[in-house]
Amino acid sequence: MILSALLTSVGINAALCVICFILYSMLRNRPSNANLYLPRLVAEGKLQEEDEISVGRLLSSVKWVKRAWQPSEDELLLKSGLDAVVFMRIFIFGLKVFRFAGIIGILILLPFNYMGNQLNIDFTDLPNKSLETFSISNVDDGSNRLWIHFSAVYIFTAVVCYLLYFEYDYISSKRIGYFYSAKPQPNQFTVLVRSIPSSSGTSFSESVESFFSEYYPSTYLSHSMVRRTSKLKGLINEADKVYKKLVHVKTKKYPQQRFKRAGFMGLFGRRVDLQDHYEKKLEDMEGNLRTEQSYVAGKNDKSQEFHIAKSCSLKWSSSRPIYGVSESRQIEAGSSAAFVSFKSRFGAAVVSHLQQGIKPTEWLTEPAPDPQDVYWPFFSASFIKRWMKVVSQVITGYLPSLILETFLSLVPPTMIVLSSIQGYIALSQIEKSACIKVLWFTIWNIFFANVLSGSALYYRIDVFLEPKRIPEVLAVAVPGQLLNVYAPKFETGGKFWPVVHDATVFSLILMHVIAIGIFGLKKVPLASSLIIPLPILTLIFNSYCRRRFLPNFKGYPAECLIIKDRIDQMDPTISSFYDKLSTAYRDPAMKPHRYSETGESSNSPLLHGADR
Repeated sequence: MILSALLTSVGINAALCVICFILYSMLRNRPSNANLYLPRLVAEGKLQEEDEISVGRLLSSVKWVKRAWQPSEDELLLKSGLDAVVFMRIFIFGLKVFRFAGIIGILILLPFNYMGNQLNIDFTDLPNKSLETFSISNVDDGSNRLWIHFSAVYIFTAVVCYLLYFEYDYISSKRIGYFYSAKPQPNQFTVLVRSIPSSSGTSFSESVESFFSEYYPSTYLSHSMVRRTSKLKGLINEADKVYKKLVHVKTKKYPQQRFKRAGFMGLFGRRVDLQDHYEKKLEDMEGNLRTEQSYVAGKNDKSQEFHIAKSCSLKWSSSRPIYGVSESRQIEAGSSAAFVSFKSRFGAAVVSHLQQGIKPTEWLTEPAPDPQDVYWPFFSASFIKRWMKVVSQVITGYLPSLILETFLSLVPPTMIVLSSIQGYIALSQIEKSACIKVLWFTIWNIFFANVLSGSALYYRIDVFLEPKRIPEVLAVAVPGQLLNVYAPKFETGGKFWPVVHDATVFSLILMHVIAIGIFGLKKVPLASSLIIPLPILTLIFNSYCRRRFLPNFKGYPAECLIIKDRIDQMDPTISSFYDKLSTAYRDPAMKPHRYSETGESSNSPLLHGADR
């Protein structure tokens, strides 16, 4: 890129940023835009009068900048949870790395690069020169100045590793502290049990009750069977659509606008009062829904869960279904699933980590996600829509590179779709998997694809068949807010930080490989050789961090669980929590809904449910 072109781009983008900042500052303070710019404050009823400032004065409208920086980390932790704190720590970590790299690069490396003679710079026409004049490409081959770059690689790696260790240790301690201070959460007391064995004359629900009452009599509390509710969800969606039509009809200004023909597209049939028509239709839908809920709740567990049995056994069980085997054999191999709750966190942890039955393919357990984090479509989706690991790797590695190269804006939603059909049971697991996919897509398409594709044209394609030349190819090619808007739906306790740590370590190692190639091209083979221990040391550092901190992000230690359980036993409200826990993992489709004003009382009336 030409220097003048870069400066022009910087100027245009800076001007656009100022314009967008001014527009945002003015528009966000209009009361009519509160639902758009301050949705969380509106939902919580905490919108202050000072936010309703007229458009007139710009100085008054930019107060949001000051307020955005006022909340402390403790306040953010209290209002938005640990995930929000970790999210902000990611930015803080990035700014620290960028600040140090900027100081080293701009104040030290850039002047030495600029004073080189490798590219024969014409200082009289500097604005039209390429930016490579400020890169290491301009340093003379074999120059002693290259040892400054060598030192910078070691210093930068050491600083980044120190920052990584500090952040990992800090977030790990925050995670433990947040666990002690937080109220009891249903997922801490619950495990997901799958491959429940069946016995003649006994339902799956009875099997779960009998098994855990016998082997965990002092800690077992209750369970909720996972049922196939795809039809119920369809009925609820249809009722929501009808309700929205009813609301639209009620907003008509003139009564005569409510009348329409009942036939196709309102063109045929008798004229009806749409309000009465939709209200009666909602009453009928409410009756159908209750009938279906009763049918699903009372249906024989074996036939009811057969579909889930096959899919769960395919995803989780070490055994695989054999084609041609009768359905009865398939039911025995892998049966239904249930959320089983216990009276203590330690009891749930023991169950989730121990083999429960003699057969290792039965009574399989894993920690349950938060009730708001459960991906319920997983339990109702057909087996055809759920892909195994090999297909997932193909999708992750190849298909995004084809499709999303031209549709970059569709990367996040597409990765979420790809992750959702991999068989995850929690929304947080889907989002974490999608983040990793986006990360790898970005690394491959934006870095490797652009760099290596250009290199392939400059060299020969067979260079990629020689691993020893990859550093050389890279060496040539490379130089050449939260409180007002987002309300957390679920909390993972900062489990996303290890992804950031691993991505940073990968970036460091990639930098080391590039540095080895650069020093080799610049005829400083000793520097290339001395760089080789650096990626090894970085991997050792990463291995230490994983052993030191990663277990705390996979689960809480027994010491913490037992201490927290003892504290909760002295809490007089723990009995009410147990009462709520027994219904926390009920499928939303199985909860009662009211679809008409004459219906019975419900905890999810249509007036609220249709606006979700």
